[in-house]
Amino acid sequence: MQPYGVNELRKMFLDFFESKGHLAMKSFSLVPHNDNSLLLINSGMAPLKPYFTGQEIPPRNRMTTCQKCIRTGDIENVGKTARHGTFFEMLGNFSFGDYFKREAIQWSWEFLTEVVGLDADRLYPSVYEEDDEAYEIWNKEMGISAERIFKFGKEDNFWEHGSGPCGPCSEIYYDRGEKYGCGDPNCTVGCECDRYMEIWNNVFTQFDNDGKGHYEELEQKNIDTGMGLERLASIVQDVDSIFDVDTLKALREHICALAGTEYGKEYSKDVSIRVVTDHIRSVTFMISDGIMPSNNGRGYVLRRLLRRACRHGRILGIEGQFLTKLCETVINGSKDGYPELEEKKDMIFNVIRQEEEQFNKTIDQGLGILSEMIQEMTDKNETTLSGDNAFKLYDTYGFPLDLTKEILEEKGFSIDEEGFKISMEEQRVKARKARGVSNYMGADATVYDEIDPSITTEFVGYDHLSYDSEITVLTTENEIVNTLLEGTKGTILVNATPFYATMGGQEGDKGVIKTENAEFVVEETIKLLGGKIGHVGKVTKGSFAVGEKVTLSVEQSGRVNTCKNHSATHLLQKALKTVLGSHVEQKGSLVTPDRLRFDFVHFSAMTPEEILKTEELVNAEIAKNSAVITEVMNIEQAKATGAMALFGEKYEEDVRVVSMGDFSKELCGGTHVANTGMITTFKILSESGVASGVRRIEAITGDGVFSYYREIEKELNEVAKVAKATPAQLKDKVEHMLSEIKALQSEVEALKSKLAKDALGDVMNQIVDVKGIKLLATAVEDVDMNGLRDLGDQLKEKLGEGVVVIASSSNGKVNLIAMATEEAMKKGAHAGNLIKGIAALVGGGGGGRPNMAQAGGKNPAGIPEAIAKVQEVLEEQIS
Repeated sequence: MQPYGVNELRKMFLDFFESKGHLAMKSFSLVPHNDNSLLLINSGMAPLKPYFTGQEIPPRNRMTTCQKCIRTGDIENVGKTARHGTFFEMLGNFSFGDYFKREAIQWSWEFLTEVVGLDADRLYPSVYEEDDEAYEIWNKEMGISAERIFKFGKEDNFWEHGSGPCGPCSEIYYDRGEKYGCGDPNCTVGCECDRYMEIWNNVFTQFDNDGKGHYEELEQKNIDTGMGLERLASIVQDVDSIFDVDTLKALREHICALAGTEYGKEYSKDVSIRVVTDHIRSVTFMISDGIMPSNNGRGYVLRRLLRRACRHGRILGIEGQFLTKLCETVINGSKDGYPELEEKKDMIFNVIRQEEEQFNKTIDQGLGILSEMIQEMTDKNETTLSGDNAFKLYDTYGFPLDLTKEILEEKGFSIDEEGFKISMEEQRVKARKARGVSNYMGADATVYDEIDPSITTEFVGYDHLSYDSEITVLTTENEIVNTLLEGTKGTILVNATPFYATMGGQEGDKGVIKTENAEFVVEETIKLLGGKIGHVGKVTKGSFAVGEKVTLSVEQSGRVNTCKNHSATHLLQKALKTVLGSHVEQKGSLVTPDRLRFDFVHFSAMTPEEILKTEELVNAEIAKNSAVITEVMNIEQAKATGAMALFGEKYEEDVRVVSMGDFSKELCGGTHVANTGMITTFKILSESGVASGVRRIEAITGDGVFSYYREIEKELNEVAKVAKATPAQLKDKVEHMLSEIKALQSEVEALKSKLAKDALGDVMNQIVDVKGIKLLATAVEDVDMNGLRDLGDQLKEKLGEGVVVIASSSNGKVNLIAMATEEAMKKGAHAGNLIKGIAALVGGGGGGRPNMAQAGGKNPAGIPEAIAKVQEVLEEQIS
């Protein structure tokens, strides 16, 4: 058996199944597409669920992929054993109503024994105990003796996930030999040791589970298989674990070189080496798919992994920022199968660099705080860190819960996870709302799920704003119907439509659908699964019936303005890359008739000069009046031309490439102007941050810019009128008015201070001695907080050393202030605690620093009692 490398095995697998009539697809993004049930893609079949459920028609009934996957369910075990990892590649071959058990079993055996060259005598199949069909194929057709076929129960050999498609499995195990075994003479397939390793799992999806334990045979039976690429490589290369296969070994050795250590010599160091090895792979691939660090959802998963890798690098003694160096090794080892890693390298490096730098700023402080917490627990003979403290580390110092937990476990402590969850509940509720309701496809069932999957809609809106077509489907808000009556809200589907459906950031068209006697106002146009376009709105006149001929008319001005804004977005992206650098990548956009919004990767606020330069570049391209040319080509051809693609976007084999002169070239299915001059002009309204490493620009074009300046001109004239000046004189007039206001404010403050002093009178005879500290506690009428601060400073100066407390009622409210001098504080006086001790008596609360504190209240009647209590509180403070 030849020790093939990871990249060779990937290619061998895909080539083999291509030879069996499968369509070889590139790996889908780690970000699920139209599936809220998953945070991240965690299996080969996950991106293909719409094909298994029949919601979408697959491009071919036989497909094969090598899918990048991430699972973090057992993240706490990653590193502790050589078995666990968060990132892996899953090889798979799939059939959608085409071949079934016989071919799936035959081909898995053929690939393993004839292509890879594994010894057939060391392979052992397993079947579900009630799946006689699979057993017969293995035994009678494949010639595997009965004693080498293992029958297992539902827990091991039946795949199901709640309700929906499910079925029995047949796994293939490989005997790695006694050196990997546990030494038990009865060791066999199913043992927990590393000798018999499961490498391939064939899932025969033949049943539909109603969720109540009732199973019905599916009309369309499917095949879903999975084989871990790294696991296969560990067998082929005859190495201990996935961390020893060629690509991971190169990464592991790079880590050891940075740390000046050796793998396999010390368990604790091996744990950290494995953590960093695994996590930097996950981090690199996640960022390449457009995931950015955040405190929610998949962004939080990324942040946890990256920060855990940072911390374990420190444990290994690696100094400074090191993750980008390792990231380069990941990219070099995997770019053959995933060329997007090389394409997005600059952006990946920038995201990692910024996040690592940000964490490094707080980790030392956070570790110091955690050490204090551990010492406090030790002093109190406690072993559990409170949820509040765990949340403080998370919220203030960026310590994910599992990182805090890991550090505590190393020192023999635990953590109150329930308490932490209570503190996090508010954020978790927000995260859940953001993700929405979850079922098999991650969303509630809708009326659209019942539409025949074979029905599709052709989009003709690139060339037409009005088009005649035939109604194929009508729905109300909750059922499919044959007719829609006047006043009814619903959705119309037709064979072909000029209406653009909301997608790719472009808002869908509005307009009308008409017959001679009926009218339907389209309020929204939506993209449905399976290439369908839904026109959502209301029948305002007459009625519509399935099969009826209709005229669909897009609202022209809305489309024209949307085209201007969409084309300007393309020019903006290229301008940003030119001004800020190649790391700029689109993170989202919104294009409507009124404005455009563009989110992009960048790590600091743009300067006014950068904003101006970007705006000027876009307007220069508009002025060139360059033709906007759209070409349809193969996805690989498109990328070869240098066309920019959107992160995580699911593209068809043939794509539209939109070019604007020699300035901008992007993959885009949206609608655009015929030439850049039609945009007329472009204006950036704002630039702001929306997430870590993500900035947002809001802008307008064409008539929107003219309206914007007309409104500004109108406001300018109105302000000038109020200021009794012309617009040209306004600046000088405002400066003069501000100077006058400043002078008057100074005069007012001086008068207020004098009035407050006069109102207070001579109070120095009210000074009392409290254990060697002079205390002056008094009240004054109608003085605000600023006035009290001034009075306090004056009295403190007269006092020399001691404590001053003043209360005042003004407009039914109470203001309290306390001040303590240096010597008074040394003896135990604390202004903040003093205020806390008396504020409740005036119906308020507050606090502050040891030298100065203030509070407000709602009960002026309590002032005498509060002033009287000051001496008592101060006595308790002084040691």
